[in-house]
Amino acid sequence: MGLSAFFRSLFVFLDSFLNHLLQKCHLSTNGEYGWKSLDRKTGKFMREQQPLTKKIKLLLLFNPLTDWIDTTHLMRLWIHNRSVKKGEEEATPASHNQIKTFVETYGINMADFEPSDIEKYQTFGDFFVRAHRPGSRPICDPDDPSRAIVVADSRVVAYESVVETKRLWIKGTDFTITNLVMDTQLGAQFADAAVASFRLSPQDYHRYHAPVAGSVKEFHSMPGDYYQVDPIALRSGVNILTSNARCYIVIETEHFGDVLFVAIGATDVGTVRINEKFQKAGTKVKKGDEIGYFQFGGSSIIVAFQKGAVKFDQDLLDFSRQRIQVSVEVGMSLGMANPMNKKIL
Repeated sequence: MGLSAFFRSLFVFLDSFLNHLLQKCHLSTNGEYGWKSLDRKTGKFMREQQPLTKKIKLLLLFNPLTDWIDTTHLMRLWIHNRSVKKGEEEATPASHNQIKTFVETYGINMADFEPSDIEKYQTFGDFFVRAHRPGSRPICDPDDPSRAIVVADSRVVAYESVVETKRLWIKGTDFTITNLVMDTQLGAQFADAAVASFRLSPQDYHRYHAPVAGSVKEFHSMPGDYYQVDPIALRSGVNILTSNARCYIVIETEHFGDVLFVAIGATDVGTVRINEKFQKAGTKVKKGDEIGYFQFGGSSIIVAFQKGAVKFDQDLLDFSRQRIQVSVEVGMSLGMANPMNKKIL
């Protein structure tokens, strides 16, 4: 048996064993086992609803011992291939049968979406990229171009510099803006950027929206892997965000200068898409415009502002420094433009 086959067999065995163990211990297989978050709407602390087996697998995969044993990353490669296959399966008519259970398990309010009737979705893939009902996500200060907004229904952390981001949240040894965009000139422009990191779980709405108003300056797409973007993975030494498939646009604005928007795929994401019209330089962008979408799976978005260009909302900064994510919705306030010559306190 080759090493790749060994790791594949080991992972399948662990998956079956963990599911059996949970049943014996009468533990919920899909409870609130995720990273600690604050719900911005209710002010209540919570843990993300997540399969316990997934939590345990993440702990097994993303730790120094696994890094030492699996130096060729064959186990993670198997997960990558499995993710691609999973995305293909969600596009088949048979996958429609998963929708009802998924909605009930995660308590998804279908009144927020259009269509709201789950029978209108032919496949799980169609359901996964469901659209919001108009008006269900109001845009904060829609006519104020100096206000930046939340780009996705997600959990967010926000930091005033890349250095702070790496110290508190993204632990990958190669994480820099240059490595994220694979462009030294653009990377230098955002070398010590303020960073908002949005993480989307499979149960979330998976379209993403413009944080600011302006015009598209450039667009690029990069192939890559589909590793997990769970906080356990992000806070390991594995270079998740600079390895995964991703697309980015730079938005030129009057009040914030250039703003970098990077959509990053993750486990089970079949495609990372920027809508075609926003792939063209010069295209006007309205705050809240739908920029693109992810297909099935968890995913992540990085929005970076040039140094000194933004003052993130204080609640986001305070909780992020405590390594607590804030659960947010599209259109909520993210921060305000900061005059480039004004020191951020």
